[in-house]
Amino acid sequence: MNKPAVLFLCTHNAARSQMAEAIFRRQAGDHFEVFSAGVEPTEVHPLTLRVMAEAGYDMSGHRSKDVSEIMGRHAVRYAFIVCQQAAQQCPSIFPAILQTIHWPFDDPSACAGTEEERVAEFRRVRDLITERIAAWLRDQHAGQ
Repeated sequence: MNKPAVLFLCTHNAARSQMAEAIFRRQAGDHFEVFSAGVEPTEVHPLTLRVMAEAGYDMSGHRSKDVSEIMGRHAVRYAFIVCQQAAQQCPSIFPAILQTIHWPFDDPSACAGTEEERVAEFRRVRDLITERIAAWLRDQHAGQ
């Protein structure tokens, strides 16, 4: 039996969706195929790599991907939209997805301030994503 595919989508696939992909993969074990992508991909933000490494995630193989690399190649069962801007473009992207879930998180890349303040914002968003994923997985497990 094929594992259900999960996609985390944001605009640039640089921070939130990258974090969510790594966190979900660790928390869900081998029960899902996990992907992330962007509608306008750029590159993984250096502070994403930094705060994820602090939490024990090796993201050295991660790269920003366009949503077209995933759609049509994988049967995505759940699409988690982690930013508001990407959510506005979703109806045309996801006609065949079983469930689209909107989880808008603040964009840590948009945080202005000192290096310390910016890192703190990346950590805050990472921790919120971790909590949200853990709760969703608990709900999924409880429903089985």
